[in-house]
Amino acid sequence: MQTTNYPAEPYKIKVVEPIAMTTRQQRAQYLRDAGYNTFLINSEQCYIDLLTDSGTTAMSDKQWAGMMLGDEAYAGSKNFLHLQATVREYYGFKHIIPTHQGRGAENLLSRLCIKPGDVVPGNMYFTTTRAHQELNGAKFVDIIIDEAHDSQADVPFKGNVDLEKLQKLIDEVGPERIPYVCVAVTVNLAGGQPVSMENLRAVHALCAPLGIKVMFDATRCVENAYFIKTREPSCADKSIREILKEMMSYADGCTMSGKKDCLVNIGGFLCMNDDKLYQRASELVVLFEGMPSYGGLAGRDMEAMARGIKESVDFHYIEHRIAQCRYLADRLEAAGVPIVRPVGGHAVFLDARAFLDHIPQDEFPAQTLAAQLYLESGVRSMERGIVSAGRNKETGDHHRPKLELVRLTIPRRVYTYAHLDVVAQSCINLYARRREIGGMKMVYEPAFLRFFTARFEPLPVKTPAAPAERVTELETA
Repeated sequence: MQTTNYPAEPYKIKVVEPIAMTTRQQRAQYLRDAGYNTFLINSEQCYIDLLTDSGTTAMSDKQWAGMMLGDEAYAGSKNFLHLQATVREYYGFKHIIPTHQGRGAENLLSRLCIKPGDVVPGNMYFTTTRAHQELNGAKFVDIIIDEAHDSQADVPFKGNVDLEKLQKLIDEVGPERIPYVCVAVTVNLAGGQPVSMENLRAVHALCAPLGIKVMFDATRCVENAYFIKTREPSCADKSIREILKEMMSYADGCTMSGKKDCLVNIGGFLCMNDDKLYQRASELVVLFEGMPSYGGLAGRDMEAMARGIKESVDFHYIEHRIAQCRYLADRLEAAGVPIVRPVGGHAVFLDARAFLDHIPQDEFPAQTLAAQLYLESGVRSMERGIVSAGRNKETGDHHRPKLELVRLTIPRRVYTYAHLDVVAQSCINLYARRREIGGMKMVYEPAFLRFFTARFEPLPVKTPAAPAERVTELETA
């Protein structure tokens, strides 16, 4: 009997949006049209859309009211001044450069700090972050703890930096070849796993005397703060706001996709404390984004983001946010569906390697599982495995991550527990007939970030239960 308490939604619904109800036959056609890539399915063809939590937030009434106060001046917008003051108050950084979204900030940081031959250590790669680093001549080196690559290792802070790995890398290449250490809080591709305050403090203490900057990917920093409060005893009595401010004190700056923990549909920023770096960033942003006081954003979007930052540190909001992930995970685990443990802050990650253990990694089990889940129920999810990992640019071979995952990403303040019941039952149904599922082959591969636009075709099912080859249901539905 389920005894876990899940907090009710700390909001009431003021506006509703109808969602699509499709047939299995329709979804099979939509999949074929999309090349079996869930990124290429239209949103109106999805019943429950768990592709991403990026920009899919439901904004509050106060945020929508703020949108009406947009100052669309080309320079010196009052909304920028509000955003600047809010970032300084809640994150503590001296300087902020707005960008159209997080990868705009990644682009600026990489161009400003990286020179060919540099090495950028990080606690597991993220797709766009590593792409920008590599395009500017750096090599990414993973320094996350080993447990992060084990889907079943039940460790409270699986996002932690392995300090011995970091020190070894510094000794090997020298601090002058490390422009910054990139620390994600939380770590998306490990399953939304947090980094402890103790670890953040230790990373800063190691790097500061050597002149190595620490730059956070702060996209889901509020979720990280919640995990610190609930899992790190020394911070149990602190508020989310206090924890967030202390976290940021151990960094020299950050990139931020405001489309996640800032609770908006578009926007981001780059922060730093270094005056000279800020001056260079102010010059470079004009080439790629816009003036330093808007960076590709309308004034109304900056106003919504400033208000979202304030709302994000409310304990009741973030408690419910994390509880929705835990609720879905608990339902799946109770039915024996393999997931990443412990559950993270923005999504539940299906362990596709264990779910479809009869499909080799080169036949894209996570991509296959995401396509099959959509066919089953209209639930759209995202592959986070060998397709997302891309290719080694030196050998041309696939990167083969140990984690082969499907991400069920929960948008903020959008779906109810009842929607998550549908998602859970769909996964459970699919798991019961997993041996009927065959892998896929890639028939189109773009040069960069292939998971966004690659296309696939089904392969025949080859299982002990099917001695004669037959095509997967995806092809015949």
